Amino acid sequence: MDGLIIWQKIEGALVFISGLALFAYLDPGLSWWLALLLFFAPDLSFAGYLFGSRVGAACYNLVHVYALGAICLAAGLILTAPLLAACGALWLAHSGFDRMLGYGLKSAAGFSFTHLGRIGKSTGQ
Repeated sequence: MDGLIIWQKIEGALVFISGLALFAYLDPGLSWWLALLLFFAPDLSFAGYLFGSRVGAACYNLVHVYALGAICLAAGLILTAPLLAACGALWLAHSGFDRMLGYGLKSAAGFSFTHLGRIGKSTGQ
């Protein structure tokens, strides 16, 4: 595995852990099951693939960049909106979790083609 990919997976793990730590620190008072639902909510962006690979990749990438979780977290902190800040922390944690597992930003070529390499079953090529 390429050394740069390993570094990006480590970065993803650190963002994942940091996001969870921020969520715990903010203590928005959410039940664990609601926090779990919010954690996985960004994966609803998969629905974009119903409209083809190009739209699917754009939807997935828009929701899975670190910046949007960071903006949500910052807005929640600035506006003194703990729930918004907590959602931003979970959003960051989710994006880091995906990167840690090797699910990178998608290419219009298809869901399996990411900036971290191809995912899924090997084609044997």
